[in-house]
Amino acid sequence: MGERYRREGETSLIEIKLNSIQQLFNSLDPSPFHEKDLDADAEDYIVGAAREFATQAPLKLVLHLPADHAARPETAGLAEAIHNYFAYRRDMTLRDLRFQLHLGRHSLAIGLVFLFVCMGLRQLFFVPSDTTLEHIFAEGLLISGWVAMWRPIQTFLYDWWPLRRMARVYDKLTRIPVDVREAG
Repeated sequence: MGERYRREGETSLIEIKLNSIQQLFNSLDPSPFHEKDLDADAEDYIVGAAREFATQAPLKLVLHLPADHAARPETAGLAEAIHNYFAYRRDMTLRDLRFQLHLGRHSLAIGLVFLFVCMGLRQLFFVPSDTTLEHIFAEGLLISGWVAMWRPIQTFLYDWWPLRRMARVYDKLTRIPVDVREAG
């Protein structure tokens, strides 16, 4: 993984060539420099690159800027701005994860109640079933009850993993070393 990235020792480099510092940030964001949102393309590239590596793999973000931009005082705040942005993204992803698990618990409660109601109705009205039509309705109730459990089962078995993984990637990016270099 990550063979297409240059390395410095054990550290893999995520490199971005920029014409100006502003190119890294969302131009529509009126926030102060250290709180600005990253440009969507820059974020996608950084996150996509970071996802190619194990969470424990050492990474460094290298920003190549023209000499006149690399020497500007605001480059000193680039690392803080990038770290702040990814801390915000991590927090939002963890919030989404908590919400999804909360929704899963509610779905589970509703699904279990519906399953028990379906099984109760099946026992009450259709067991033992004498006719084919009664057998079809009895099995339909049982299947409907289990289908109601589909969403909670999917939530607790599969849906939370991608959010947890993204939170880990964002967390790693909150601490990634940022190096500003003159483009050569």
